[in-house]
Amino acid sequence: MKEITLSIPKDFDLDEGETKKFLAAKLYEAGKLTLGQAAEMAELSKTEFADILSIYGVSLINYSLSEILRDAEQF
Repeated sequence: MKEITLSIPKDFDLDEGETKKFLAAKLYEAGKLTLGQAAEMAELSKTEFADILSIYGVSLINYSLSEILRDAEQF
């Protein structure tokens, strides 16, 4: 896994584990990471990661409307 260092203000209280989960959820939501990649980043199993997505307002089902309609046409 690639490592990135972030600089934040000293008075901003961030928990490292919580930050990893938040970033992983938002990168998953943006389609930048798969569920497995995001779970690995958050240091959780896929099931555990899927369970916490709603905390961050992220849907487990990460498809656009056009993708859903395209898939529906195949049935």
